Amino acid sequence: MSDTLADKISDSELEVMKVLWQAGEALPVIVIRETLQRERGWEPTTVKTLIGRLLAKGVIAQEKRKVFYYSPLISEEEYNAWATEHLIQKLYRGSAKNLVAALVQSEGLTQKDIEELRGLFRMEG
Repeated sequence: MSDTLADKISDSELEVMKVLWQAGEALPVIVIRETLQRERGWEPTTVKTLIGRLLAKGVIAQEKRKVFYYSPLISEEEYNAWATEHLIQKLYRGSAKNLVAALVQSEGLTQKDIEELRGLFRMEG
């Protein structure tokens, strides 16, 4: 995924992506609309606009059946990996170590989190 493409996915558009990722299959527009209306209180026109933007950005696909169905063209894991890298670059000058240090200093990690990270580092090393 290119930096510029993923960077253009707004927080609202990300909510549409989450609905599609959670479904694990192509969804008709009515299901997307109903889900976001129930969870976010969004009007159908808002959802339609967001779907149009995601289509234009090439991150979802549209398939015509009896009605239009939509599916993601990028996985949640791909997006999360990009978002993590983007965060590290933007806030910590490319240093994952500085990110972890900031989490420890802000008490953003529990002792259990730290032990799990130690285990991951042992597996990598």
